[in-house]
Amino acid sequence: MKTIDKIKQLAKTYSEEFVGVRRYLHQHPELSFKEHKTSAYVRQQLTAIGIDTFESVAETGLLVTINGKDKGKTILLRADMDALPIQEENTVEYASQNKGVMHACGHDVHMTSLMLTAKILFELRNEFTGTVKLLFQPGEELMPGGATLVMKEAAYKSIGPIPHLGQHVMPNLPAGKVGFRPGLFMASMDEIYITILGKGGHAAVPEECIDPILIASHVIVAAQQVVSRIASPKTPSVLSFGRIIGDGANNVIPDKVTIEGTFRTYDEEWRTEAIDKLTKMVKSIAEGMGAECIVDIPRGYPHLKNDPELTNVMKKGAIDYLGSDNVVDLDLWMAAEDFAYYTQKNKACFYLLGVGNTEKGITSGLHTPTFNIDESSLETGGGLMAWLALESLV
Repeated sequence: MKTIDKIKQLAKTYSEEFVGVRRYLHQHPELSFKEHKTSAYVRQQLTAIGIDTFESVAETGLLVTINGKDKGKTILLRADMDALPIQEENTVEYASQNKGVMHACGHDVHMTSLMLTAKILFELRNEFTGTVKLLFQPGEELMPGGATLVMKEAAYKSIGPIPHLGQHVMPNLPAGKVGFRPGLFMASMDEIYITILGKGGHAAVPEECIDPILIASHVIVAAQQVVSRIASPKTPSVLSFGRIIGDGANNVIPDKVTIEGTFRTYDEEWRTEAIDKLTKMVKSIAEGMGAECIVDIPRGYPHLKNDPELTNVMKKGAIDYLGSDNVVDLDLWMAAEDFAYYTQKNKACFYLLGVGNTEKGITSGLHTPTFNIDESSLETGGGLMAWLALESLV
């Protein structure tokens, strides 16, 4: 039997077992950098498979090694571990048991798929040459990103530059399908925090106040010029504000307003320029209207760029494994991922795993309280990654 057929058979055989693993992880989510029980559970599951080579990274992360029959090439496969501060609204039997915490971005799927990959590769370890490193990484959802901490670890540094492979669930893509994009794929991400300090008072005497709500409205509208008039139309950019707090009342002008948002793009030079222009614009508007303005824009994740050569090889491998009808070409995605840090230093490929199913009503987006998956995608996710890992070692 060919290796690809063995992998498909093993993925199918073990997938039902790993549905239970995924449900356990979904029931017991933990926030970024607090994945202690999650890490212990992953280690327990891998130990049960027979794997005994573990190294702790970034406190709650695990770096696992599976050696083939002989020395050869090495590849790293990565899954993230953390959940989000979201109260789950699904009524499924495996809904989160931790109040206000939910695997709403599919990291439970990423871990489960990688554990299934580990079981398949461990069973086939005498049939391939090379080494597979499996990284269960903490803290993807929270800056500075667990990837930055992992990359500082001696265990990671000792590996040297090697191909990195990662996958991310996508509810807009039907279960059974995957998507690839060589080159630029995901955007950089910077968080924006603006505080406008005015002078509050009675709304009936605005002349005695410095109204931070009015000033905030000018700031929000004017700031869009950074994208609409200063950015090149050839460079995708997004500036969005998602939170405004002006704690006054219908007849009370508050002392201050806070605004929170995000800036995303694909060009690091423009990214720096845009943040500088935004900061100067916001401050000048607020100060020109008599208020004090504090702008804090902590540097977030860089843009994610897939290595074209590796990604095309992985796409071909996916077509061999799933058929051309189940492999799609992806557009740019303005979301951000700390996997991007790995792509800055290594040849890497980050692709999307379809988990949606409109017939079953599984359509909710990422980061929503009703996000869920078609669990048949676990067979695809675990089996395909095992096959792609071996393809990269040839």
